[in-house]
Amino acid sequence: METIKDEKIKELKIKANNIRKSIVEMLYNAGSGHTAGSLGMTDIFTYLYFEALKHKPENPFWIERDRLVLSNGHICPVLYASMAHSGYFKMEELNTLRKFGSNLQGHPHREFLPMLETSSGPLGQGLSQAVGMALASKMENGINRTIYCLVGDGELNEGQNWEAIMLAAKYKLENLIVIVDRNFIQIDGTTEEVMPLSVLEDKWKSFNWDIQKIDGHNFREINHAIYHAKKIKWKPSVIIANTIPGCGVKEWENDYKWHGKTPNKEEYEIAINELNILDQKLK
Repeated sequence: METIKDEKIKELKIKANNIRKSIVEMLYNAGSGHTAGSLGMTDIFTYLYFEALKHKPENPFWIERDRLVLSNGHICPVLYASMAHSGYFKMEELNTLRKFGSNLQGHPHREFLPMLETSSGPLGQGLSQAVGMALASKMENGINRTIYCLVGDGELNEGQNWEAIMLAAKYKLENLIVIVDRNFIQIDGTTEEVMPLSVLEDKWKSFNWDIQKIDGHNFREINHAIYHAKKIKWKPSVIIANTIPGCGVKEWENDYKWHGKTPNKEEYEIAINELNILDQKLK
């Protein structure tokens, strides 16, 4: 088991809190977008962009880079904020989210932001794209890269995912790591009310994937899960990350109504104040 130092965890927590502040500000300025999932996946994205991913923001098309596919594209505020904090583009551009002509569309779009790996919009398709990338990568000699695919639990209602899951197992895509945002909500309510997923880990296990279940806000668990997944041979890996939708703003947490809701001025000020207080505690 690879360990992560306390100093690094503190650094990641501070970075994650700053990314959350950027997300809240982006969504407030945009007046539309998806809040709950973006905040809920911030710790995962922070770990990926500042610890796990093999990438070069100064050279975004570096051939040996890892690939990151965001299937649940509506949570793109966390992707954009992570990329900006990493140095892919200027922080000021975050405030153009969803504006006419902006590079930061409401769903990731490669024509507007070419350093993105995929465009996304219709849910349930990103995993198929990631499987294709993983297959192609295995055909390239001399390049060792990991394909990360982020999916929402709600989109697993769609059958196309399970076709991709079968194919990935058939071709033993050990270079593919899927991270499921298991936050139990979607736009119309809880996942278990809308279309029960039951014991999700049992489903993936039956398709011959390596399964891990973690706290998606615990950097030690995230770190261990990624290192474990990268050591697995002859099968793909899935990390089911239990997350708190709206994480970081107590008034918004675990409320499905924040799936596609953005803060008004009062809610924005409360959220930023709460995150600023946490920032002082972390430092």
